[in-house]
Amino acid sequence: MTRLQRLKQILVNVDEPPHRTALAFGVGVFIAFSPLLGFHWLITLLVCMIFRLNKVVTFLGTYLNNPWTLAPLYLAGTGIGCALLGVSPEGLATIDWHSEGTAFYRGLFEHLRPYLWPYVLGNTLLGVVSGAVSYVALRWFLERRRRGAPAPGC
Repeated sequence: MTRLQRLKQILVNVDEPPHRTALAFGVGVFIAFSPLLGFHWLITLLVCMIFRLNKVVTFLGTYLNNPWTLAPLYLAGTGIGCALLGVSPEGLATIDWHSEGTAFYRGLFEHLRPYLWPYVLGNTLLGVVSGAVSYVALRWFLERRRRGAPAPGC
């Protein structure tokens, strides 16, 4: 069984209404794009406890952001933020990757400082849109499945 098939199996077999399952997954996807890198699991756990969301489903959405997708997701979000705020991404190419020690981190901080707000804005917007699309798509899929009509591609 492939990972995608296992994911589908978990989502289909959750003993909750489609709305609750899709909501938990959509919230998880939103958290995956959160600019608070490194705190996703803690945010997910707190949100699940406060809103009584299914932890497994919410964490499945959150782990859309993983070591293989981290750079593309945050790069896309930062690019969107740069476009919306009128910040040129050209400065990213001038980072000195060959310096060492504290000089490297000082230089990195100076080069990345102008991208803080584009990073926050772009990834938050991307999270809202992705979470909403995930919610709608999963709810449609689960409701269609419950009615006995096979969803396309299943």
